[in-house]
Amino acid sequence: MKIAFVGKGGSGKTTLSSLFIRHLAADEAPVVAVDADINQHLGAALGLAEDEAAALPALGAHLPLIKEYLRGSNPRIASAETMIKTTPPGRGSRLLRVTEDNPVYEACARTVLLDGEPVRLMATGPFTEADLGVACYHSKVGAVELCLNHLVDGPDEYVVVDMTAGSDSFASGMFTRFDVTFLVAEPTRKGVSVYRQYKEYARDFGVALKVVGNKVQGPEDIEFLQDEVGEDLLVTVGHSDWVRAMEKGRPASFELLEATNRFALQALQDAADDSYAHRDWDRYTEQMVSFHLKNAESWGNAKTGADLAEQVDPGFVLREGLDAPGTFDAGAGGEEIVSPRPQSPRPAPQPA
Repeated sequence: MKIAFVGKGGSGKTTLSSLFIRHLAADEAPVVAVDADINQHLGAALGLAEDEAAALPALGAHLPLIKEYLRGSNPRIASAETMIKTTPPGRGSRLLRVTEDNPVYEACARTVLLDGEPVRLMATGPFTEADLGVACYHSKVGAVELCLNHLVDGPDEYVVVDMTAGSDSFASGMFTRFDVTFLVAEPTRKGVSVYRQYKEYARDFGVALKVVGNKVQGPEDIEFLQDEVGEDLLVTVGHSDWVRAMEKGRPASFELLEATNRFALQALQDAADDSYAHRDWDRYTEQMVSFHLKNAESWGNAKTGADLAEQVDPGFVLREGLDAPGTFDAGAGGEEIVSPRPQSPRPAPQPA
């Protein structure tokens, strides 16, 4: 399942996404974690030292490699240079899987051990001084969007993305790439205002939005969130001595996390797992193509000097393998594509 964590700055979004990643790892689930936030704090929240977090490879810096690999032998893509962040896969494209080894993971992912359990961690890269005045941060997350467009995940596999704070997550079509989106909200008027923005933006796109109330101190906070959020409120999280120790760089074993907070994390996993039954690959592909055509017309064609609408394969629907690993139904065209799927043990994983 593809899962996003969103919320206003300071809501605890990154902390909760890191706790969820730890929870999944403790359950020995395959996890790819992606830091797509402008502040790049996920590595530290997962226990990396400052120098280790700074040494994480930036996805944006490896965009040429990512494009060339994902392009594969797709005849509709003339060159990797004509690929943009919304380029959809088609017959001949290479697809990414959660548990495989491939050149993209080799260049862009690093393995983090959480209580001995491995998680693949990827990061967009920080917004640097060189970007000021000449670039938009959304260009940096383009590599994430391109990877998500080509990623096929199955049940009991998890891709967890810590998104950029506030409504900036809706600045591209990436917000439609997830099976479920967890919005972290504090029990304040400002905290729930972001929820209302997200609800409005997501309304027409079938985005499954669940609210996680954070920094809840008592029944009054819970009642406030219930009144403001209604049935979208999934669970609430309160104070954690474990988290305080972790933020001081002295985390205990994750199994010592408070029982109430472990229960909350299990509720998140249950919601993610339940979303699998509602997965609609046809709609997912249609949305991907729609955003690509919009980007092609607004800036992509001019930037690349190509008609990027021609990259759309009308007979292709991204979906899980139907017969064997690496074999994918091409949808209406009736033809199958076969992409090599190297098997390996679990890892010891704006505009272009």
